[in-house]
Amino acid sequence: MKVLVDLCIVPLGVGVSLSAYIAECEKVLTEAGLKISLHSYGTNIEGEWDDVFAAIKRCHEKVHAMGAPRITTTIKAGTRTDRDQTMEDKINSVREKL
Repeated sequence: MKVLVDLCIVPLGVGVSLSAYIAECEKVLTEAGLKISLHSYGTNIEGEWDDVFAAIKRCHEKVHAMGAPRITTTIKAGTRTDRDQTMEDKINSVREKL
C-alpha cells in the first residue's frame, strides 16, 4: 500500500542544533530509495508503507547511534484506495485553485 507521510523527528538531550541529526535521517531516507521533500519542520515521504516505516525505524536507530538518548517523533500518514496520488498531485491541486 502506498503512503504519504509527514515526518518530524526531534532528538532530545543533544543541545539546540539538530541539523546534523536531520541530515543523517535524510541520508537514510534517500538510501532507502524513497521520494522525499525536506521542509522547515520535517520531511514529506512517499513510498510503499513497509519501506517508509522501515526507513523511519532506521532513522531512529541512526539518531540514537549518534548519541541522542531520546527522540520524539510526529508522524502524519495518509493512504488512498480510490486512486494513486503523489505529493506533487496534492500541491498542484491547491495551486490550481489559487
